[in-house]
Amino acid sequence: MIRILLAGALLASPAAAFAQGACATPERGQFDFWVGRWRVTPTGQDRVVAESLIERLYDGCAIRETWRPRNGAGGGSLSAYVPADRGWRQAWAGKDGEWVEFRGGWTGQAMVLTGDWPDGRPRTVRMTYTKGADGSVRQLGEESRDEGRTWGPSFDFTYRKAP
Repeated sequence: MIRILLAGALLASPAAAFAQGACATPERGQFDFWVGRWRVTPTGQDRVVAESLIERLYDGCAIRETWRPRNGAGGGSLSAYVPADRGWRQAWAGKDGEWVEFRGGWTGQAMVLTGDWPDGRPRTVRMTYTKGADGSVRQLGEESRDEGRTWGPSFDFTYRKAP
């Protein structure tokens, strides 16, 4: 009886320990400031343009965004820290059929992710997510049409916790 219980505990423990501990690393917590239910406005404005739900999934191994704009196409992303890359990856899929893969990481002050936007023109998008002192998150989008030599504004959103 003791052997059966012990064997059952040994069989259950490695899977449980892996599910609970595999993603419990400081690197995987770098983007936790973005997790929440948000109302999104253009930075500096009060007009809500979208709702966004950001959730931690798979025992903390990934973060999923569900983007619901008030006007226009919605979509979502799945982000995860990839140890082999020592960085983050994000995949975005949109209602208009777009698919973008971003790569980047934590700079010590912000999460910065960069990817090529597939709209028929050479365009690289860089997103910088910064936590505000009030708990908000700013997502600043910049674009480059010359392979990253110069950057210009693309979008600028502030995420505030939804009531």
